[in-house]
Amino acid sequence: MSQKQYGKVAVLLGGNSAEREVSLNSGSAILNALITNGVDAIAFDPKERELAELKTLGIDRVFIALHGRGGEDGTIQGALEFMGLPYTGSGVLGSALAMDKVRCKQLFVANNLPTAKFTTVKKGEGFSIESIINEFGAVMVKPSHEGSSIGMAKASTSEELKSALENAFKFDDEVLLEQWITGTEYTVSMLNNQPLSVIEMKTPRGFYDYEAKYKSSTTSYHCPADLSNADTAYLQMIATQAFSLVGAKDWGRVDAMRDQSGEFYLLEVNTVPGMTEKSLVPMAAKDSGRDFAQLVLEILDSTL
Repeated sequence: MSQKQYGKVAVLLGGNSAEREVSLNSGSAILNALITNGVDAIAFDPKERELAELKTLGIDRVFIALHGRGGEDGTIQGALEFMGLPYTGSGVLGSALAMDKVRCKQLFVANNLPTAKFTTVKKGEGFSIESIINEFGAVMVKPSHEGSSIGMAKASTSEELKSALENAFKFDDEVLLEQWITGTEYTVSMLNNQPLSVIEMKTPRGFYDYEAKYKSSTTSYHCPADLSNADTAYLQMIATQAFSLVGAKDWGRVDAMRDQSGEFYLLEVNTVPGMTEKSLVPMAAKDSGRDFAQLVLEILDSTL
């Protein structure tokens, strides 16, 4: 394919979300891959420039590398639709639903996809911490609209839950409380709406948190995961269903867990997952024979 077919490409990176640092890393890796492969590409940070400049710069299409709010929640997608600019990844609805952990879970439940028992609490509304602990035992506390495990914590006592909620409410007014699952974490990368190799993540940190994802040297990855063919096929199947169900498309990642009795549970859908050379989607793509540059160009192809 002639790289001229892409025209001028803006890689959207940085932004205003709590995941700015990760987004800058992803965007830089994508930009380098595009330029190395002869694509006319520039970095564009919406925190530092007005979005309208995309038009004055003569941009033909956009590679979204913005993580979290503003990049993964449908708002940038809506703005680009309005501007008539083709962009990578999921559209407005798929982005918004996948970013909203609570609505995502409600969709899983309504469509009989396996997911952990949960409840939600809202800032300023009355709820009983004691009754939550009595009902669930240990819970995973998650701000509803954040990614990269930001604001997440495990709580198994009233004191821990109170502290975890105080922290989570700094990031969001709505917080998801999910039944704690003791088990193994997996992720299924999606490319062209098809599942790639399953990756198994292992960390001594209790769960795959921000530290384990981006800072720790003790996190280990197994790609492909040590699963039977039947379990791999099942996990890929429910991940594909979840991806389609929330309206996500083209590329992304679906996270899941398996408890000690062997049951799988869907966690969430990511529509703009990390894209550094060491990230999970590139790892799965490599297992399918694609190098990082091939992966980046394949994602960009969806805008043509």
